[in-house]
Amino acid sequence: MSTEEVKQEKEYSASSIQVLEGLEAVRKRPAMYIGDIGEKGLHHLVYEVVDNSIDEALAGYCTEIDVTINEDDSITVCDNGRGIPVDYHEKERKSALEVVLTVLHAGGKFDKGSYKVSGGLHGVGVSCVNALSSMLVAEVHRDGKIYRQTYSKGAPTSRMEIVGACGDRGTIITFKPDGEIFTHTTEYKYEILSNRLRELAFLNKGIQLSITDRRVKDESGNYLSETFHSKEGLKEFVKYLDATRGEPIIESIIYLDTEKNGVPVEVAMQYNDSFSENVHSYVNNINTIEGGTHLTGFRRALTRTLKKYADDSGMLAKLKFDISGDDFREGLTAVVSVKVAEPQFEGQTKTKLGNDEVAASVDQAVSEALSNYLEENPKDAKAIVSKVILAAQARHAARQAREAVQRKTPLSGSGLPGKLADCSSRDRSVAEIFFVEGDSAGGTAKQGRDRNFQAIMPLRGKILNVEKAQEHRMWENEEIKNMFQALGVTIGTEEDSKALNLEKLRYDKIIIMTDADVDGSHIATLMLTFFFRKMKELIENGHVYIATPPLYLVKKGKQERYCWTDEERDKISAEFGKGVHIQRYKGLGEMSDVQLWETTMNPDTRILRKVTIENAAEADRVFSMLMGDDVPPRREFIERHATYANIDA
Repeated sequence: MSTEEVKQEKEYSASSIQVLEGLEAVRKRPAMYIGDIGEKGLHHLVYEVVDNSIDEALAGYCTEIDVTINEDDSITVCDNGRGIPVDYHEKERKSALEVVLTVLHAGGKFDKGSYKVSGGLHGVGVSCVNALSSMLVAEVHRDGKIYRQTYSKGAPTSRMEIVGACGDRGTIITFKPDGEIFTHTTEYKYEILSNRLRELAFLNKGIQLSITDRRVKDESGNYLSETFHSKEGLKEFVKYLDATRGEPIIESIIYLDTEKNGVPVEVAMQYNDSFSENVHSYVNNINTIEGGTHLTGFRRALTRTLKKYADDSGMLAKLKFDISGDDFREGLTAVVSVKVAEPQFEGQTKTKLGNDEVAASVDQAVSEALSNYLEENPKDAKAIVSKVILAAQARHAARQAREAVQRKTPLSGSGLPGKLADCSSRDRSVAEIFFVEGDSAGGTAKQGRDRNFQAIMPLRGKILNVEKAQEHRMWENEEIKNMFQALGVTIGTEEDSKALNLEKLRYDKIIIMTDADVDGSHIATLMLTFFFRKMKELIENGHVYIATPPLYLVKKGKQERYCWTDEERDKISAEFGKGVHIQRYKGLGEMSDVQLWETTMNPDTRILRKVTIENAAEADRVFSMLMGDDVPPRREFIERHATYANIDA
């Protein structure tokens, strides 16, 4: 360790902890601090604690981070960093540990001498986690001693004590989310946490992250666990994302890891023979799902550099129309990651980078690296340009097909599909449309609906799998054309040929309603793939839902209860006792219109599942795997995730 590093480590003490704001408001308005108090906010608590450990790693003091889901759904996060300072904080008149855990915005990340950059979207730190936990235990291994303090709902329940000696260093935080705050659920999902830790391992090469679930044991009696460690960082991330997306068309991943104008820039990219763009951007480990200046810089450099190479090569000479930016990104998988000392976030979900200076840094870095790659790899360069030309030709064909469909405007009403049973309300905020599997179930839904605000659109058979089709094929598909016309949305502007225009969207809720069987699940997945690939803005703006019809009707005499799970069925059957009759609903058509209304369509009693994109990179990978050509990973995914699945692939 250098003299400078020793000096900096010594200086990470109580004086490094700066206090910006108190903690009172967190329990009153938790959604302001962690996004929401549902499943997303619950998991965000873990991210806040892990982010503290990642900050230690970014500063060069931590190499291992372990997350454990305990039997009671409490969480333990352990790292081998320097340990939160425990010495006396003069201004707050308490230990630095207690300051970090009880004062909002108190932490080393606000002292520029302690951290150059720090992760965490909200930046509220572990004190916010403490405020929203019924129990939190902080254990610090530092200076040969083990320090321990307990808390509840943000307040200390013990004094900081020395409870032992140690030869290591680090911080161990154990907390249990408060059920008074998280009223929907306090149950953690292993998959959500493991996906985030995997992502963090790719974004921070060299750091080892592990997760253990003490609620689940395998056949050998071992707890469910995974360890993530990436030597090559974003190169491995792109390989992981690309594993289910078709065949690569270039021999190696284009990679750069540099610093421009004080901004560390890391980019990895690969071209494959698929038809969709798959670009993900990050700032300080935050997935910037709305993009921002770093993504603008990347796209600008990519388009300009490839266009120059294509022009110089003469390969565009015979093309009769202009190449667009979209054409350069078809079949591209890329991850762009930057570290910014003081990021400015904008946008609806505060995940759009606004720092203007970052665009130039990324542009310069990508332009240099890509120019060198194209010169040194002429075979790959030719393959990329050939792919761009094919994309341009397909886009041109798709534009003609799309314009033919979109000329049938729904504004007059005459352009609406004949199968659509529209609602009478023209108030988009209350209107909803059900896309229903088959004419039979569609007929039942039409009879059962409230026609004031509910529209029904039956779908005949399975729609086109857009994952494996060029865009012009989509516009030739009758069911997809009908869906566009029913929704009233259009695709394509002069600036962006793939942008979705939501101004004329006719319904606030778009609800997929299919049978609870394998075919129904397949149709729902095809629909979700279509929305994710071609109308992602609908999902991002919270318009897409999945209806959940009941699986069973349990009857005894005049007593009747609908059940949505096997566990529910067994519980109700036990309550009713002997003489129970159980009806299994295999399809929507087995219900009467009254039953369908009561269980699945009535806003007062139904269960709707909103479709969200919690992790865009992982969602992209899963859709590619489920809807692509590669069967083994799809089979493995289904076997791992489905409680009951008929696998016939």
